[in-house]
Amino acid sequence: MINVNDFKNGVTISYEGNIYQVLESEHVKPGKGAAIVKAKLKNLRTGAIAMQTFNAGITIPKAHINKQQMQYLYATGNVYSFMNMETYEQIELDESQIKDQVKFLKDGLNVYITFYENEMLGLELPEKIDYKITSTEPAIKGNTATNATKDAIIETGLLVRVPLFIDEGEEIIVSTKDGKYVSRK
Repeated sequence: MINVNDFKNGVTISYEGNIYQVLESEHVKPGKGAAIVKAKLKNLRTGAIAMQTFNAGITIPKAHINKQQMQYLYATGNVYSFMNMETYEQIELDESQIKDQVKFLKDGLNVYITFYENEMLGLELPEKIDYKITSTEPAIKGNTATNATKDAIIETGLLVRVPLFIDEGEEIIVSTKDGKYVSRK
Protein backbone atom coordinates (compact mmCIF):
# COMPACT_ATOMS: atom_id res chain seq x y z
CA MET A 1 0.00 0.00 0.00
CA ILE A 2 1.11 3.55 -0.67
CA ASN A 3 -0.29 6.79 0.70
CA VAL A 4 -1.36 9.15 -2.12
CA ASN A 5 0.57 11.92 -0.32
CA ASP A 6 3.75 9.91 -1.10
CA PHE A 7 3.17 9.70 -4.89
CA LYS A 8 6.34 10.29 -6.88
CA ASN A 9 6.96 10.13 -10.62
CA GLY A 10 7.38 6.53 -11.75
CA VAL A 11 5.47 4.88 -8.86
CA THR A 12 3.13 2.11 -10.08
CA ILE A 13 -0.27 1.54 -8.48
CA SER A 14 -3.23 -0.78 -8.85
CA TYR A 15 -6.41 1.29 -8.99
CA GLU A 16 -9.93 0.38 -10.15
CA GLY A 17 -8.74 -2.87 -11.73
CA ASN A 18 -5.98 -1.24 -13.79
CA ILE A 19 -2.24 -0.78 -13.43
CA TYR A 20 -1.07 2.84 -13.56
CA GLN A 21 2.24 4.65 -13.46
CA VAL A 22 2.27 8.07 -11.79
CA LEU A 23 3.59 10.65 -14.27
CA GLU A 24 2.94 13.74 -12.12
CA SER A 25 1.29 14.46 -8.79
CA GLU A 26 0.30 17.64 -7.03
CA HIS A 27 -0.86 18.13 -3.44
CA VAL A 28 -3.65 20.74 -3.36
CA LYS A 29 -5.09 22.41 -0.24
CA PRO A 30 -8.15 24.42 -1.23
CA GLY A 31 -9.19 27.33 0.97
CA LYS A 32 -12.28 25.42 2.04
CA GLY A 33 -12.53 21.65 2.47
CA ALA A 34 -10.05 18.78 2.74
CA ALA A 35 -6.74 18.52 0.92
CA ILE A 36 -6.60 16.51 -2.30
CA VAL A 37 -3.92 14.98 -4.50
CA LYS A 38 -4.20 15.45 -8.26
CA ALA A 39 -2.30 12.82 -10.26
CA LYS A 40 -1.56 12.32 -13.94
CA LEU A 41 -1.60 8.56 -14.48
CA LYS A 42 -0.60 6.36 -17.42
CA ASN A 43 -2.51 3.12 -17.85
CA LEU A 44 0.23 0.51 -18.42
CA ARG A 45 -2.14 -1.83 -20.25
CA THR A 46 -3.57 0.63 -22.77
CA GLY A 47 -1.09 3.53 -22.70
CA ALA A 48 -3.94 6.01 -22.04
CA ILE A 49 -3.19 9.06 -19.89
CA ALA A 50 -5.77 10.16 -17.30
CA MET A 51 -6.06 12.80 -14.57
CA GLN A 52 -7.31 11.45 -11.25
CA THR A 53 -8.12 13.23 -7.99
CA PHE A 54 -7.68 11.46 -4.64
CA ASN A 55 -8.57 12.56 -1.12
CA ALA A 56 -5.34 13.28 0.73
CA GLY A 57 -4.21 10.58 3.16
CA ILE A 58 -5.89 7.55 1.58
CA THR A 59 -3.84 4.48 0.69
CA ILE A 60 -3.84 2.59 -2.61
CA PRO A 61 -2.31 -0.81 -3.43
CA LYS A 62 1.14 -0.55 -4.97
CA ALA A 63 1.72 -2.56 -8.17
CA HIS A 64 5.01 -4.42 -8.24
CA ILE A 65 6.30 -4.35 -11.80
CA ASN A 66 9.12 -6.66 -12.91
CA LYS A 67 11.44 -5.77 -15.76
CA GLN A 68 13.34 -8.53 -17.51
CA GLN A 69 16.08 -7.89 -20.01
CA MET A 70 15.52 -10.03 -23.07
CA GLN A 71 17.05 -10.36 -26.49
CA TYR A 72 14.98 -10.22 -29.67
CA LEU A 73 15.54 -13.41 -31.67
CA TYR A 74 13.25 -13.59 -34.70
CA ALA A 75 9.73 -13.17 -36.05
CA THR A 76 7.47 -15.84 -37.49
CA GLY A 77 4.52 -14.16 -39.16
CA ASN A 78 2.99 -11.86 -36.53
CA VAL A 79 4.71 -13.59 -33.58
CA TYR A 80 7.96 -12.19 -32.17
CA SER A 81 10.32 -14.33 -30.07
CA PHE A 82 12.47 -13.04 -27.20
CA MET A 83 14.90 -14.87 -24.91
CA ASN A 84 15.92 -14.17 -21.31
CA MET A 85 19.73 -14.19 -21.50
CA GLU A 86 20.13 -15.50 -17.93
CA THR A 87 17.61 -18.36 -17.88
CA TYR A 88 17.41 -18.94 -21.68
CA GLU A 89 13.62 -18.99 -21.28
CA GLN A 90 11.86 -17.85 -24.45
CA ILE A 91 8.61 -15.94 -24.75
CA GLU A 92 6.55 -15.09 -27.80
CA LEU A 93 4.63 -11.85 -28.20
CA ASP A 94 1.94 -11.16 -30.76
CA GLU A 95 2.40 -8.10 -32.99
CA SER A 96 -0.76 -6.53 -31.48
CA GLN A 97 1.01 -6.38 -28.07
CA ILE A 98 4.05 -4.49 -29.37
CA LYS A 99 2.70 -2.81 -32.53
CA ASP A 100 4.49 0.55 -31.99
CA GLN A 101 7.88 -1.04 -31.31
CA VAL A 102 7.94 -3.65 -34.10
CA LYS A 103 9.48 -1.23 -36.62
CA PHE A 104 12.58 -0.87 -34.39
CA LEU A 105 13.25 -4.59 -33.71
CA LYS A 106 16.39 -6.14 -35.21
CA ASP A 107 18.08 -9.47 -34.50
CA GLY A 108 20.07 -9.53 -31.27
CA LEU A 109 18.57 -6.28 -29.87
CA ASN A 110 18.39 -6.20 -26.05
CA VAL A 111 15.08 -4.85 -24.70
CA TYR A 112 13.25 -4.76 -21.37
CA ILE A 113 9.88 -6.49 -21.10
CA THR A 114 7.71 -5.35 -18.18
CA PHE A 115 5.46 -7.77 -16.31
CA TYR A 116 2.77 -7.36 -13.66
CA GLU A 117 2.36 -10.75 -11.99
CA ASN A 118 2.24 -13.01 -15.10
CA GLU A 119 0.81 -10.37 -17.44
CA MET A 120 3.09 -8.77 -20.05
CA LEU A 121 2.54 -5.00 -19.98
CA GLY A 122 5.01 -3.67 -22.48
CA LEU A 123 8.31 -3.54 -24.23
CA GLU A 124 10.96 -0.89 -23.52
CA LEU A 125 13.43 -0.20 -26.29
CA PRO A 126 16.81 1.49 -25.88
CA GLU A 127 16.57 5.26 -26.50
CA LYS A 128 18.82 5.08 -29.56
CA ILE A 129 19.65 2.13 -31.82
CA ASP A 130 22.26 1.65 -34.59
CA TYR A 131 20.93 0.57 -37.99
CA LYS A 132 22.44 -0.13 -41.38
CA ILE A 133 20.96 1.70 -44.36
CA THR A 134 19.78 -0.82 -46.95
CA SER A 135 18.69 1.65 -49.62
CA THR A 136 18.82 5.36 -50.33
CA GLU A 137 19.34 7.60 -53.33
CA PRO A 138 22.88 8.81 -53.98
CA ALA A 139 23.60 12.46 -53.14
CA ILE A 140 23.34 14.83 -56.09
CA LYS A 141 26.36 17.09 -56.45
CA GLY A 142 25.48 20.74 -55.94
CA ASN A 143 22.33 19.98 -53.96
CA THR A 144 23.57 21.54 -50.72
CA ALA A 145 20.59 23.42 -49.37
CA THR A 146 20.64 23.92 -45.60
CA ASN A 147 19.35 20.88 -43.68
CA ALA A 148 18.42 19.08 -46.91
CA THR A 149 17.34 15.47 -46.32
CA LYS A 150 16.41 12.41 -48.33
CA ASP A 151 14.58 9.14 -47.69
CA ALA A 152 16.51 6.09 -46.53
CA ILE A 153 15.32 2.58 -45.69
CA ILE A 154 17.02 0.92 -42.70
CA GLU A 155 17.48 -2.82 -42.13
CA THR A 156 14.09 -3.17 -40.37
CA GLY A 157 12.23 -1.61 -43.32
CA LEU A 158 11.58 1.69 -41.52
CA LEU A 159 11.76 4.85 -43.64
CA VAL A 160 14.01 7.51 -42.07
CA ARG A 161 14.83 11.02 -43.34
CA VAL A 162 18.63 11.41 -43.40
CA PRO A 163 21.06 14.16 -44.48
CA LEU A 164 22.17 14.08 -48.14
CA PHE A 165 25.73 12.92 -47.32
CA ILE A 166 24.55 9.55 -45.91
CA ASP A 167 25.07 6.66 -48.35
CA GLU A 168 23.71 3.14 -48.69
CA GLY A 169 25.53 0.65 -46.42
CA GLU A 170 26.41 3.25 -43.76
CA GLU A 171 25.37 2.83 -40.13
CA ILE A 172 23.27 5.53 -38.48
CA ILE A 173 21.76 6.07 -35.05
CA VAL A 174 17.96 6.39 -34.88
CA SER A 175 15.87 7.62 -31.92
CA THR A 176 13.18 5.13 -30.86
CA LYS A 177 11.04 7.93 -29.40
CA ASP A 178 10.20 9.49 -32.78
CA GLY A 179 11.94 7.33 -35.41
CA LYS A 180 14.21 10.19 -36.52
CA TYR A 181 17.85 10.23 -37.58
CA VAL A 182 20.21 11.25 -34.77
CA SER A 183 23.72 10.88 -36.20
CA ARG A 184 26.19 8.69 -38.04
CA LYS A 185 27.61 5.80 -36.08
